[in-house]
Amino acid sequence: MKGHIRTSTVVLLLVVAVLVGALAVTLGTHRVPGVEIARAAAVDQSGLTTFAPMVKRAMPAVVNISSSKVVRNQQMPNGMFDDPFFRQFFGGRMPQQQQPRAQRETSLGSGVVVSPDGYIITNNHVVEGATDVKVAFFDKHEYPAKIVGADKYTDVAVLKIDRSGLTPLQFADSAHSQVGDVVLAIGNPFGLGQTVTMGIISATGRTGLGIERYEDFIQTDAAINRGNSGGALIDSRGDLVGINTAILSGNSGGNEGVGFAIPANLAHSIMDQILKTGKVTRGFMGILPQELTPDMAKAFNMPDGRGVAVAQVEPDSPAMKAGLKVGDVITAINGNAVDDVNAFRLQIAGFAPGTTVHLKIARSGQTLDVPVTLVEYEMERAANDNGAPNISGGGEKGAMRGVSVQTLTPEIRREVQTDATSGVVITDIEPDSQAAAAGLEAGDVIVQVNHKPVNSVAEFNAAVRSGSSRESTLLLVKHGQGTGFIVVPNK
Repeated sequence: MKGHIRTSTVVLLLVVAVLVGALAVTLGTHRVPGVEIARAAAVDQSGLTTFAPMVKRAMPAVVNISSSKVVRNQQMPNGMFDDPFFRQFFGGRMPQQQQPRAQRETSLGSGVVVSPDGYIITNNHVVEGATDVKVAFFDKHEYPAKIVGADKYTDVAVLKIDRSGLTPLQFADSAHSQVGDVVLAIGNPFGLGQTVTMGIISATGRTGLGIERYEDFIQTDAAINRGNSGGALIDSRGDLVGINTAILSGNSGGNEGVGFAIPANLAHSIMDQILKTGKVTRGFMGILPQELTPDMAKAFNMPDGRGVAVAQVEPDSPAMKAGLKVGDVITAINGNAVDDVNAFRLQIAGFAPGTTVHLKIARSGQTLDVPVTLVEYEMERAANDNGAPNISGGGEKGAMRGVSVQTLTPEIRREVQTDATSGVVITDIEPDSQAAAAGLEAGDVIVQVNHKPVNSVAEFNAAVRSGSSRESTLLLVKHGQGTGFIVVPNK
């Protein structure tokens, strides 16, 4: 009996060994992220998994950055000392007005060595405006650094120090990053010195946060705090997957598990442009894209909701020369689907000026291929004043409930500060109306109703009434210098 048990045990152990061996071979030939992490990590003498060897290799490439700049305090406003309310605190003995005083402002951050000859990548906000930048290594050696170039619209900056023989971090292909991948953040939080935290990738492609103009963030719950900016987010192989940039936090201002990193691919692209040309150039098409909301998708007869609507086409722009029109829906660029406005802007900006891109356009039930040759984007184009003063009175009740309108005249055009040349201006709107809930305001100029241009109150009323059987009314609206589509429910 005992012999039988021993024999069965041996057979069972052999079976288990074969299965384990087969599993090991399978995992060795197929890249499974979760298993790859365990394989990349070492096992210490106690049998516990450790990331120490990987961190030990990465640490020398992550540096602390201190920068400083001279700022001047503003003097008190002229006439302030003549204010009786202010004078009573001094009993008639007024202090002498002082000239603005110069003060030195310092900041701390982190950076990543990306070449053996001393190039370092960090965040622009770590060194922006700095007159003095110093880089300190893990071995306590410190070097002055020169700002080679920076791009404030992605928050990337490149520094150079006079040191060679460095061991840089290798860039990972961040396009392959997946939610659930384990990552480590290395940086200089609160000026404490190099610190490592662990987490996972919580999301990829985060946009619309309002942190930078061009956003494509990796989100992570690895602890990122003040001073971590510009530091490394590394993957399970010890490669650079992102540059730690920002956090979302509550009143504490500390880490609450929502941090963001610039993907390595984007940071690498920006760095390459800076090193090759000394600046960053971006493609420009000349349209104002607008998100397709579910209501807008219905109004545009786009059931899948994919794409961006063309709300405005700039005069003499590449888009106008290519024949793009207000109301077109762009669904793909060079065969790649367009999902939202932020992704569209990032794609267009990523092309070099002079590149011809092919747009897939939905227009009036047709699908068109439109080639557009991009020009260089000039950042001053982005300075739009989207505010417009409200006006009231003088209009008449229109066919749209709760909205009073008046035909746009040269005088009204100057008053509302719009570049619209035709349409009807909203003179009054009832706060509890569907139109107000949709976002219309007094001073807005309605230039189209259900894709039909309107040049007078009569045309506006006729267009609204002709579409009254629809579920909603689609308006093209000018608000100051901005343009956009607004959907107003009819019931």
